[in-house]
Amino acid sequence: MKSDIAKIVILTASLIITGCASNLQGDTYSRQDARQVQSVQLGTVEDVRLVVIEGTKTPIGTATGAAIGGIAGSSVGDGKGAAIATVIGAVAGGLAGAAAEEGITKSQGVELVIRLGESNKIVSVVQAHNPAKPFYVGDRVRLMTVNGQTRVSQ
Repeated sequence: MKSDIAKIVILTASLIITGCASNLQGDTYSRQDARQVQSVQLGTVEDVRLVVIEGTKTPIGTATGAAIGGIAGSSVGDGKGAAIATVIGAVAGGLAGAAAEEGITKSQGVELVIRLGESNKIVSVVQAHNPAKPFYVGDRVRLMTVNGQTRVSQ
């Protein structure tokens, strides 16, 4: 019984954590950004560097881990031993849940250093890396900005 509950909690937690991950690719728009006028600047890629975009750190991972750890701990022993194991399981689960959420939601990014055409100004933009559409030094690109969000596309 307790094993079945733990499995349900783990499955639910996985769905919640992965569902909260945002898409940081240059070709993904939020609903509020759709159909908005964007400013567009043209430029040339000066440098490309792969980076890691850290994962989310919300209370969801911690709470889910604590619930799973508490359930697992409560199945150990009886009486005071079970109560102590429940607390230890909840604390350890909370820490593990927070780390798992961050690890599951981190992604490969790309840092693009771009020289803007007209002003000759140099800017840098980080977005999710798409191996199917890599950027190279010398590429002509568009920087599109809407609602404070800038995307780079080829």
